[in-house]
Amino acid sequence: MITAPHILIVDDHAEIRQSVTRYLQKNGMRATGATDATEMDRVLAAEPIDLIVLDVMMPGEDGLEACKRLREDRNATPILMLTALGDENDRIDGLDTGADDYLAKPFNPRELLARINAILRRAPPSVAPYGGSFAGKRVVFDGLVFEHDASRVTVPDGSQNILTTAEAKLLTVLLERPREVISREALLELSAGRSAGPLDRTIDNQVSRLRRKIEPDVLRPRIITTVRNGGYCLNSDVEVQE
Repeated sequence: MITAPHILIVDDHAEIRQSVTRYLQKNGMRATGATDATEMDRVLAAEPIDLIVLDVMMPGEDGLEACKRLREDRNATPILMLTALGDENDRIDGLDTGADDYLAKPFNPRELLARINAILRRAPPSVAPYGGSFAGKRVVFDGLVFEHDASRVTVPDGSQNILTTAEAKLLTVLLERPREVISREALLELSAGRSAGPLDRTIDNQVSRLRRKIEPDVLRPRIITTVRNGGYCLNSDVEVQE
C-alpha cells in the first residue's frame, strides 16, 4: 500500500501554516502544522515525517538554527526553507546549514507543491530507501565508502558523516558518472529535478558542503574537482559493492 507523504509545516504565522496545510491535504498529502521548533521536535519524535517546510523567521530558535541542529543530530529529513523575499543571505545560509531547497515568501502554493514533489522524488521515504542505481549498495571511491540507503560516508580514518538528501543525491549523480565533467546546469537538473535560474548558486553551495564532508583538504579539493567553464568532476574510480 502506498502511503501519502507526510509533510510538517513549521511556521509561527497561523494563516500561512493553516493555508499550506489545507492546500497540501487537498493535493493528496498528509500535513501537520507546528508553531515553532519546540513543537516541531515533538512531532518528529512522535511519527515519521517525509519533509519539513521550515520558516526562517520564528521566535525562539529560528529556522536556520533548527535546520543546523537537525543536521548535527544526523536527522536527514528533507527540509524546504521559507525565506524572506529577496534575502539572498537567508537562502545561502539555509543551504549551508543543510536545507535541501528554499522558497521566498510570498509564494505561489503551486510552486511550493512542485518544490516538495521534486524533493520527494529524490528523497528517501520514511519507510524505504530512495531509488537509483546504488539503492541497497555501498560505493567505494578514493578510500571512502558511501552507503546509499543510509546517506552516510565513511572516511579513511573511520569517522562517518551523514549527508543531507540534497548532498546524497548530488554525490550519487557524480558517482554514477566518474571522471566525467558535468555542468552546473546538468547537475542541478539531475540532482534536484529543476532548471537553474539566473545567478543560481545552488550547486556551488552544495558542492562546497559536500567537500567539507569528503575531502581531506577542502582548500585543495582533489575528489570533486572544479573544471573551469565546464562544471564539476568526480576525479576517482568507483567500485560498487552489494
